[in-house]
Amino acid sequence: MIVFNIILFGSMFFSVHVMLACSEDEEDEIILNVECHFSQAKIGNCIFSLGDCAYIKGDGGKKHVGRILEFFKTTDGKNYFRVQWFYKVEDTVIKDVGDVHDKRRLFYSTIMNDNLIDCIVSKVNVKHVSPRVGLKGNSILSSDFYYDMEYCVDYSTFRSLITDNSLKNQNLPAYNSIEAVSILSTVNLLENMPSSETYNAELAVLDLYCGCGGMSTGLCLGAKLSCVNLVTRWALDSDKSACESLKLNHPETQVRNEAAEDFLELLKEWEKLCRRYTVNDVERTYPLRSKTSKIPKNSNEIATDEYEVSRIVDICYGDPNKTGKHGVNFKVHWKGYSSSEDTWEPIGGLSNCLGSIQDFVRYGKKVKILPLPGDVDVICGGPPCQGISGYNRYRNVDSPLDDERNHQIVVFMDIVKFLKPKYVLMENVVDILRFDKASLGRYALSRLVHMNYQARLGILAAGCYGLPQFRLRVFLWGAHPCENLPQFPLPTHDVIIRYWPPPEFERNTVAYDEDQPRVLEEAVVLHDAISDLPAVTNDETSEEMSYQKPPGTDFQRYIRSTQYEMMGSVLDGTMKTKVSLYDHRPYPLFEDDYLRVCQIPKRKGANFRDLPGVVVGNDNVARRDSTEKHLLLPSGKPLVPDYAFTYEQGKSKRPFARLWWDETVPTVLTFPTCHSQAILHPEQDRILTLRECARLQGFPDYYRFCGTVKERYCQVGNAVAVPVARALGYALGLAVRKLSGNEPLMTLPRNFSHSNYFQFTEVWPLETEE
Repeated sequence: MIVFNIILFGSMFFSVHVMLACSEDEEDEIILNVECHFSQAKIGNCIFSLGDCAYIKGDGGKKHVGRILEFFKTTDGKNYFRVQWFYKVEDTVIKDVGDVHDKRRLFYSTIMNDNLIDCIVSKVNVKHVSPRVGLKGNSILSSDFYYDMEYCVDYSTFRSLITDNSLKNQNLPAYNSIEAVSILSTVNLLENMPSSETYNAELAVLDLYCGCGGMSTGLCLGAKLSCVNLVTRWALDSDKSACESLKLNHPETQVRNEAAEDFLELLKEWEKLCRRYTVNDVERTYPLRSKTSKIPKNSNEIATDEYEVSRIVDICYGDPNKTGKHGVNFKVHWKGYSSSEDTWEPIGGLSNCLGSIQDFVRYGKKVKILPLPGDVDVICGGPPCQGISGYNRYRNVDSPLDDERNHQIVVFMDIVKFLKPKYVLMENVVDILRFDKASLGRYALSRLVHMNYQARLGILAAGCYGLPQFRLRVFLWGAHPCENLPQFPLPTHDVIIRYWPPPEFERNTVAYDEDQPRVLEEAVVLHDAISDLPAVTNDETSEEMSYQKPPGTDFQRYIRSTQYEMMGSVLDGTMKTKVSLYDHRPYPLFEDDYLRVCQIPKRKGANFRDLPGVVVGNDNVARRDSTEKHLLLPSGKPLVPDYAFTYEQGKSKRPFARLWWDETVPTVLTFPTCHSQAILHPEQDRILTLRECARLQGFPDYYRFCGTVKERYCQVGNAVAVPVARALGYALGLAVRKLSGNEPLMTLPRNFSHSNYFQFTEVWPLETEE
């Protein structure tokens, strides 16, 4: 039997609830023919009141959890209740990957709808708890369920709940929690532009899988424009030449060339050493080593029986001497020997050198050669994606996390768990959302949420931020519960769409809604980016040259800015003016390919199909002309190689294809091959140079690269596009300064993409006045 206690509400109150429910999910059924409202309902032997939480029967007998907001009766005599739903982990995008989440954990939502009252099953006890990074579920007081964050379907967002205190900080009236979320959505917090006063604290960045530094460089550039001083203190990559490139451009950064797994173990051991040697005094001992050490014996100054330690200069975790044993090793500088003769020694072999170890650890902690938990403000990085990339024909479909290249996502999150930074930014290819039902993307989200980080996932196209390439990539924000969760910046430029994410994640694509007003700049094309660069030949070897002509576009003026102009800070205590151009040389074509390229017409759309001896049928398949004699090169090989006809069953137009001035490229890859890419210069018989590819990735011209030419191309192709990271860095800066809103998207200032620091700060007051 159902018994109602009648209580009447004003029509204004009822109308507000209908509006909020419809705005959250227009497909949810909202009952309009309401006759009267009630404050309680007796269902079976239990009385339910407004605000009670209950199990609610769903499809297939599944029980959902929701909070009762209203009881009402319709004009046709039916009894309904309005419910505000909670999400279980398996109801979110995570789908409880790995089954590691507390089954009692729920996520608040603003989704409401109306249901027949007989759907209510029983009462449940749901508590609200304050989230904290590292808080374990078993430490939470006993209850049926608890919730600590809100989940929003758009951009797969997990975020801290808006409280009355946060509303007061924004000078908004305090409403109940359900109303407050919707009211906030009407407030444009970005009208409060950041002042030119720099945020006092310096934020430290750890760049994992850093490559040559595209992501951290862009983040620092963008944060500077929001008046936040973001500095890359540590960087890590297993690629030696990439580490050399980052160190060349960021000499102040502690760059480590080692595996991420070893780095994590080193961090753990370093924390133990710091506790041991900086808290308790260690008895000094005479720093000697036995002759069993692997010391070069080319000096007569030291006795052959023992060697004296001058100082310890470095530390690592691994097996630098290839002994088959992993562990902590110190790099020792021996008295009487040069630095080139320094050796790695296991910590166990230095037991009589505790004084030297203590000196090294104390100094290392002081200058922060390695981060300790709490030292890092931002961890960013792109775990290797080769194991899931669509370019990999040998992907492990059945168990993707068993692939070492995919396992790096696990290591990335393990490092986050250990260091507990305030903010996290992870980047990866879109295949992370396609491969194995998006299990790897879900795993990354799951790990952050399980650690009680706020999280938000978005898909950004590089071309939307002023680059002549499409390059779709996935970005995952994480933030401590007490911090503002950074937003995703809306596009500044129109873009030529090349491909799209999987349907399930289309709502994660950072873009304007179809009916949303926008002012976009025209798409940047190849001419905008590289037309000012001097002509070079296929066999160019110069590492440095002059520009020869001034910049002709906004893109060129910006990309040729000095580091001083972009960052607004003096380098090495002086004003440096850049006059030289570096890395403007191509990977040289082999003789046969060069001869083929020389015969490709210099016009739009030209490719191998324009070579003599090729015919194209009505089925768009290129074939050899059987009526003509095959043309041969001096080497005896055919002018048109066989692979051009077999690539994509002869339907591809990419082999030996010229780019054209009014075009963009899909994605800059790690190696430019004319056999399967449209990579030929529009008017010169060569592939795009390293500098031209770097410009397509948004690297400033002052940024230089180390290693062989092939290694440098690989670094550029693997990098996060600098303008995308720059836009994200600006959003991060606003979040740090508590100037960002609660919505997932934000609008960048006008002329953001191609303005350097000084131009930007000059334009900024105009932005605030409008």
